[in-house]
Amino acid sequence: MIAPQWIGDAVMTEPLLRRLHARGEQLTVGALPWVAPVYRAMPQVKEVIEFPFAHGGLQLRARRALASRISGQFDTAYVLPNSLKSALLPLLAGIPKRIGYLGEARIGLLTHRLKNPAKGNRPPMVAFYSALSGDTAVESDRPELQLPAGEVDEALAGLGLQRGAYYVFAPGAEYGPAKRWPAAHFAGLASKLPLPVVLLGSGKEAALCNDIAAPANGVKQGQCLNFAGKTTLVQALCAIAGARGVVSNDSGLMHVAAAFGVPQVAIFGSSSPLHTPPLNERATVLWLKNDASYQPPLDCAPCFERECPLGHTRCLNDISAERVLSAL
Repeated sequence: MIAPQWIGDAVMTEPLLRRLHARGEQLTVGALPWVAPVYRAMPQVKEVIEFPFAHGGLQLRARRALASRISGQFDTAYVLPNSLKSALLPLLAGIPKRIGYLGEARIGLLTHRLKNPAKGNRPPMVAFYSALSGDTAVESDRPELQLPAGEVDEALAGLGLQRGAYYVFAPGAEYGPAKRWPAAHFAGLASKLPLPVVLLGSGKEAALCNDIAAPANGVKQGQCLNFAGKTTLVQALCAIAGARGVVSNDSGLMHVAAAFGVPQVAIFGSSSPLHTPPLNERATVLWLKNDASYQPPLDCAPCFERECPLGHTRCLNDISAERVLSAL
């Protein structure tokens, strides 16, 4: 399988892999290094091949070299991204059956093609990926990730954490500020919690996390630990798996928390939980769009914009720390 390049999308492919494994297929996943650990937390995956590719460009030399190495090893390829370059490797490797959605002039690259639904009619992403299995009835199964308890405890010990003795905040969202609950709100929530808070994110989100940690620690010393950019993805997965609860925006780490079944509050702004919800019975989604008591109604949501076109970002600013605390 050729994996998506985003953590959240990778998590949402797990039900597809579970279906394929259940019918006897042995699964190897080709993934970029920053999503490969997600697939190592899926027991049905036999092997993960980390792609030596970077963002942008066809990088034909690297793809040809990898294709030569894996040639003759596989009979079917499931190509999950919609890009042309993602379908090149299975073709170059001579894999006879290549399954994926139509997109980016891929008619000659795929042997079995599904019509890409229009954006307005696209099903939730789990069902969208699971349809590649060819099953006639595809349900939105809950993605599940699993890590050995010993591995989690060892990683937590290395971070100075104890299972269940902290909360995790994931305040970032790669897409843009219209998906990010304000840092001041996160800080206010952190200062009200009875346990310490671990802040997770990439190095690019270190400053954002510091804007949360500094005021929260000013109220309660040592309340926030800013781990943004200081953990591997494996450590971040373990930190989420061992948390008392998670608060996040609509992001990849939101889907990780859901797949581990951790109690969570997911805050939605410009995007929609109808399309990419956290599939977790222990999740609470806060989205003012579907809150009948919120006035005036958010007729502008979901706009799916990176920044609020109207300049107010009411969809996020008007969700209080007290409301999230109550939900958590």
